[in-house]
Amino acid sequence: MSLFSHGFIRVAAVAPEVKVADVGHNAAAILEAMRLCSQRGVSVVVFPELSLTAYSCGDLFAQSLLLAKAWESLGEVAKATLELGVAAVVGLPVPINGRLYNCAAMLCDGRVQGLVPKSCLPTSGEYYERRWFASGLELPAGRIPLPDGSQIPFGRDLLFTVENIPQCVIGIEVCEDLWAVTPPSGAQALAGATMLLNPSASNELLGKSGYRRDLVRMQSARCLAAYVYASAGPGESSTDVVFSGHCIVAENGIVLAESTRFRFQTQFAFADIDLERLQHERLRNSSFSTSPGSSVYQRVVLSLKTTPTDLHPLGTGRPNPPLPFVPADAEQRSMACRELFNIQSTGLARRLLHTGAKAVVVGISGGLDSTLALLAAVRAFDTLALDRIGLVAVTMPGFGTTDRTRANAERLALILGVSLRVIPIQEAVTGHFKDIGHDASVQDVVYENAQARERTQILMDLANQQGAFVLGTGDLSEAALGWCTFNGDHMSMYHVNAGIPKTLVRYLVAWCAETEFEGEASAILRDICATPVTPELLPAKPDGTQGQRTESLIGPYDLHDYFLFHIVRHGMRPAKILHLAEQAFRGCHDRETILGWLRVFVERFFAQQFKRSTMPDGPKVGSVALSPRGDWRMPSDASSAEWLAEIDSLMAPRPGSKFQLDGR
Repeated sequence: MSLFSHGFIRVAAVAPEVKVADVGHNAAAILEAMRLCSQRGVSVVVFPELSLTAYSCGDLFAQSLLLAKAWESLGEVAKATLELGVAAVVGLPVPINGRLYNCAAMLCDGRVQGLVPKSCLPTSGEYYERRWFASGLELPAGRIPLPDGSQIPFGRDLLFTVENIPQCVIGIEVCEDLWAVTPPSGAQALAGATMLLNPSASNELLGKSGYRRDLVRMQSARCLAAYVYASAGPGESSTDVVFSGHCIVAENGIVLAESTRFRFQTQFAFADIDLERLQHERLRNSSFSTSPGSSVYQRVVLSLKTTPTDLHPLGTGRPNPPLPFVPADAEQRSMACRELFNIQSTGLARRLLHTGAKAVVVGISGGLDSTLALLAAVRAFDTLALDRIGLVAVTMPGFGTTDRTRANAERLALILGVSLRVIPIQEAVTGHFKDIGHDASVQDVVYENAQARERTQILMDLANQQGAFVLGTGDLSEAALGWCTFNGDHMSMYHVNAGIPKTLVRYLVAWCAETEFEGEASAILRDICATPVTPELLPAKPDGTQGQRTESLIGPYDLHDYFLFHIVRHGMRPAKILHLAEQAFRGCHDRETILGWLRVFVERFFAQQFKRSTMPDGPKVGSVALSPRGDWRMPSDASSAEWLAEIDSLMAPRPGSKFQLDGR
């Protein structure tokens, strides 16, 4: 299976070991780097500006011998691309009609496919390029003849399309072009370029590397593209400035790979670009689709080989975390939790201001979701200087409530200084069973959902008594799976956890325990984090513990949140999700487990849309949200047949498999 079968293409930015004006040495270094890239599955490799001669040749650029050797060596490097199966961008000076141009040459299939001249030339500093080069802006686009009579496309209006990879369209700009007010790459992206290449020679100054990194990263985000940047290394002349060999690969605002700077040996930055993801981002981004694109480009068709390879043999694969909603770095995770908690509590505070309500009713169970909702409500009340007594926390013990969860819920409410109401529901639910003629010994979906709806009725009626509104407690993962009782815990007046996936809820509560609360409150929050996730709707075991585990019923939340992120955020098909998930969960979940629960996720995600279509207001906190009013507008009767068929084609479910659709 080729790497591109799932939309990925491997690229490299390379700073080769160069010698100033030694074209033979530089060409050999470039060829050796290309061989290494080919061995590692690279399809496109970018070398620095003027890499065949070195950038810092100065007045030697007027020497005919240097120019002739550069052109001769370009042909040798071009021939190697056929054998190695890579496309390479190499820099060299090219004389045309009595003028010299600083060009990037696209090499592929054994020949020079096109030359892109630099447009924006530095006119100050140590390297005053106007002394040697003319700007590409001063030359009309066209074709230049070769000694054998053939012609090469030449101009700043070239785009390179890959015939066997339609998502791969390559645009090239040279060094200073990126630093311009309107870089050529912007127009190239609007014309369809998904991969932007920049052969560069950017000298080092204090603080410049960070600025350069941000420039590359943000241009990739602005263009919804991959940006591959290769800058000249320390082998350049150090007469007045020093070059570091800074190579960067970014994709849509994320730096995927970066080289080590200030090394005389050839340095590489490898990364796998997800072209399908970029196409998806552009399709869903209205700003991109409505931006004017007036430039007309020559299209040069390339033929690239794709190499059978995995995403991660280099140790430099793109980020593929098993918990995509949770930052892996502890400091970043803490910052994210603070931001998310502020968004939640501010959204609720705004709703309190709008309604004029001085009271809120929230059902608490001693579980993660209701605890997070309670904490966000406490913060909102404190923000508005409202008395916490107006926050009514209600525990409603049912047939499956355990002593541990009830004690945690009630003790936490008392410590936080909110109003606590304890209203058991067993008697009311038993009476309801009699009313509808349900046998209470039959512990089916009626048995479970009746408890959820009884609790919601109590909360709604209490809110009427208090002149308050009901705060919802369900999370994003439950909304995706439809793991809620319609018109039961599914309903509220404000859904404060609506944007928080289950894998993140635990981290948020733990963060609150560490930073926002102390003493006994902190200890209770830590114990809640250690409590298994369960709806507690079936009777407890004889030892008082709850045998009903949510993840045993609907599957592991780490998998479901992974599926949710990649289906909704990136529009991925099941085959690609499986390909990535097998790597992300290696050693944790096997292929059969992943596919089985992926099937459950898809079935539930489609079948349960009707619940999301009527979900209450709630704050969006991240890039994935399921509000029917803006983020996810899906028909409730959409068919999942195509998705399920692809899953079944990957691995047919075994007879009697544990992966069955639960009826809740």
